[in-house]
Amino acid sequence: MAVRIVRLGSARGANEGLRIGTVRRPPRGVAKSEFAKGNWYDVWFPNLAPSAQTVKLALAAESQREWGAFVKRYRAEMASPENSRVLDLLAALSHASNFSVGCYCAEESRCHRSVLRELLLERRARIL
Repeated sequence: MAVRIVRLGSARGANEGLRIGTVRRPPRGVAKSEFAKGNWYDVWFPNLAPSAQTVKLALAAESQREWGAFVKRYRAEMASPENSRVLDLLAALSHASNFSVGCYCAEESRCHRSVLRELLLERRARIL
């Protein structure tokens, strides 16, 4: 049992379980009926996506310092009581079931999912 951090739209891993899309918007040009079939996500959960303003920081980040500003702001958003409880829940569920969370970005190291991975690990989530 564990959570996987994935790129949405990629092939699913064996026993991956439910795929949760932690993105602001659904995939463009894809019918809602095709979200799961196309390996995008089974459940859309934008609550764990960065705000639109925070996404702008990430997209504009060219230096490590600018990326650090994004990380700081996204972590602050995830520290809200509501988001913190969701992260606690996902960490606990990672010990009892298989599921994945993800985003569209090609490079995890420059994506909010890298920070999401850290936040879940800090809560002792089991991650594959």
